[in-house]
Amino acid sequence: MTDDVLVVGEISRETREAVTGVVKALEEAFNTKDPIALSEQFAVRTSWSNAMGKRLDDREAIVEFSVPAMKGFLGESYARYDVVKLLEIAPDVIAVNVAQTPTDRAGEPVEGARGATLYVISRQPDGWKIVAGQNTAVPA
Repeated sequence: MTDDVLVVGEISRETREAVTGVVKALEEAFNTKDPIALSEQFAVRTSWSNAMGKRLDDREAIVEFSVPAMKGFLGESYARYDVVKLLEIAPDVIAVNVAQTPTDRAGEPVEGARGATLYVISRQPDGWKIVAGQNTAVPA
């Protein structure tokens, strides 16, 4: 995790690394077009609104949406996810602001819509997971 991330609250280094790890695992799953690995970053009970405004209300719904999307319109879409702010909401509940930058397959930035994403990540019985989130498309 870089030092330019704004941290609000008493968030331990271990927690910062864990929640940043969730975001990086999500990025890797998106870029490798692995809908199962992507869904595993979410809690079983979650609420996610994607950049098109579609709300997906559990891990299974995320898989059902992601499989055809990654084979279809997202098949040649890649992105870099940069954590820009961590906000402690409560113990083991962290709001994470992420800037998404479109890239080519090699990870080099390209023109296109960007994303401003908010994840709420909390410690679950199976590790740190996204329990709620909203992705907003931002024009290039």
